[in-house]
Amino acid sequence: MIPDSTAASVLQSGLVPQGTRVQVFSEIYWVFLGLGTLVGAVVIGYMLYNAYKYSYQGGVDEEDRPKLGEVPTGGGKGKKLFLSLGLSAIIVISLIAWTYGTLLFVEGQTGEQGVDVEVEGYQFGWNFNYLDDGEYTGVNTTNTLRVPVDTQVNLYVTSADVFHNFGIPELRVKTDAIPGETTETWFEASSTGNYTAHCYELCGQGHSYMDAEIIVMEEEEYQDWYDSQNASANNESAASVAAAGV
Repeated sequence: MIPDSTAASVLQSGLVPQGTRVQVFSEIYWVFLGLGTLVGAVVIGYMLYNAYKYSYQGGVDEEDRPKLGEVPTGGGKGKKLFLSLGLSAIIVISLIAWTYGTLLFVEGQTGEQGVDVEVEGYQFGWNFNYLDDGEYTGVNTTNTLRVPVDTQVNLYVTSADVFHNFGIPELRVKTDAIPGETTETWFEASSTGNYTAHCYELCGQGHSYMDAEIIVMEEEEYQDWYDSQNASANNESAASVAAAGV
């Protein structure tokens, strides 16, 4: 494992992509694809070059041709081998350090300013409880999560019964829902629209239907919805207190 000090240096170097999870993972994909294509092109190109260079051209004296079992000469005493291994090691180690630093950025963003939501999985659905400074606000929904666009949404995920796994593939977010424990993750949607969250842990007969709708709204539209839900929750709370007093 790479030391944390090395990962921190990579993170602070400015080489690590930042942004939403979708942007970061897209950058990782293109870097791996670009490097893989480049290395593949170099290897295949060098192979074809040598195949042509050492192919039979005709007119070669039989005495100059290598014999079966004969050790080739003029190979550079392994210099090409050590050079290729050294370059490969540099590329692989650099790629690991860069990727590790990038993933540290991704996983270290939970808790930043934004919308906080507790996600509770159960057989077979999802409850979403909106939080304010870690406290329940009274605003909650079932199987539908509404969030504002261009705002970080911090998720605190748990389970009421068995193991579940909460994931939104389009937004590149996925984490375990474990009974008695809370896992943290986040996402940020850069455009409005509807997305689907799935359960990725086999949890029973209704597992395949354990989905939730993620609705990404404009900031003002979301705030109007949240205020109306909050007012309704406060009215219900006041009515409950009054009924208890009677």
